[in-house]
Amino acid sequence: MTRHGRHAAAFCLLLLLALLLGATRVQVLDSPSYDGNPANRRLAITRYAQPRGDILVGGHAVTGSRATHSQLKYVRTYTDGPLYAPVTGFVSQTYGATLLEAAEDDVLAGTAAQLTALPLWNAVTREQQPGGDVTTTIDPAAQRAAYRGLGGRKGAVAALDPATGRILALVSTPSYDPGDIAGTGPAATSAWSGLLADRDQPMVNRALRQTYPPGSTFKTVTAIAALTSGTITDVDEPTDSPDPYPLPGSTTRLTNESSTEACRDASLRIAYQISCNTVFGKLGDDVGLKAMADTAEAFGFNDPALRIPSRAATSVFDTDMDRAQLALSSIGQYDTAATPLQMAMVAAAVANGGTLMQPHLVDRTPVATTYDSVYRQVMNGAVAAEMQDLMTAVVTDGTGRRAAIPGAVVGGKTGTAQNGENNRGTPFAWFISWARPKVSGTPAVAVAVVVEDAAANRADISGGGVAAPIARAVMRAVL
Repeated sequence: MTRHGRHAAAFCLLLLLALLLGATRVQVLDSPSYDGNPANRRLAITRYAQPRGDILVGGHAVTGSRATHSQLKYVRTYTDGPLYAPVTGFVSQTYGATLLEAAEDDVLAGTAAQLTALPLWNAVTREQQPGGDVTTTIDPAAQRAAYRGLGGRKGAVAALDPATGRILALVSTPSYDPGDIAGTGPAATSAWSGLLADRDQPMVNRALRQTYPPGSTFKTVTAIAALTSGTITDVDEPTDSPDPYPLPGSTTRLTNESSTEACRDASLRIAYQISCNTVFGKLGDDVGLKAMADTAEAFGFNDPALRIPSRAATSVFDTDMDRAQLALSSIGQYDTAATPLQMAMVAAAVANGGTLMQPHLVDRTPVATTYDSVYRQVMNGAVAAEMQDLMTAVVTDGTGRRAAIPGAVVGGKTGTAQNGENNRGTPFAWFISWARPKVSGTPAVAVAVVVEDAAANRADISGGGVAAPIARAVMRAVL
């Protein structure tokens, strides 16, 4: 009997060990597959069991959480949703998360290990840590000025503090209310379907995730490349540029928008002020592909790793072109493409004496503080000073007069980007600029504006009639 008892006890022990091994396999080895299974609702239930931390703008929350009295206990809410959607993105119980809601999800959801002093104890007790707040760098006055300025038109605005890299405004229109798709059920599904079907693509973040041909605003990069490489040593010397300019190796002739002959053999100062295609096309070819590409990449073109912390679309300057294509790229056409954030970075580097600071949207969270850091030294101080003079002349005497602000020094560059097959579409209106108080040597703000559906004639767009007043409003709000 004793022997049978021992056998039974051993068999029970084996069964117990098998159960323990099975439980260990399920809970440890197989847990990632269960966690990632869409049918597993425990993760969603846990995720929405408590209010999320808030995203703060100017010290005030622009997000919140509302009790639902359902299995998913809390749903995200948004204050001024369309205004701040390009900053916050959305977090949805059905459709996931984007932008800051995604990039800072571990902090906002309370799952970041650094939020608790006793992570091991929390892991054992399964106790949820309250979500932390994310403080942004956005200036609410600048954000509102950009949003009002764009109005109902398709376009975007990005504004930076040149001295720190802090993002002061990030606006994309038309926009949407993230709260409409935050929950579950027919209302959220209908809102999501409507947004996807909208031809104006309101969920596209045009300031951060959309690239455009930058047009004549890119002449700023070309001018810097010419000065840095020594191709131009005197901004007031004639450039020996014909009008029209025959593109190298091609039968195509590059012309200017203006009918005046002022672009023929114009100096860099005059060519920049009145935006001569012929001068800058030839100048890009004179500088050469390598120097042009090096300068563009110093500003952030071709950098797929740019994050703020949300991912930015990669701005592009082709590194494999023939001479004719290089000439067109040097006036912001051909394959050259840039986000508004990228072109704001160009203006910021000029304003900050040639030093481009790392752009960032988050000031601090409970677990980290963002410190100002240098992205690249784009140009030396002497070249930056010359470019500041050229950009200031555009506003005082050139195509950017509508950006002028009393009591401030303002530099700018207008741009008209050709659009559509055979350039039949309405051109994109661009303006990049920076401003500082006359009594201060520190730049306060750099701005890039693009308007897609500028309902104006081409001369008005080229003259800063559409985009420059929007930039002016943003700069005034910051100043």
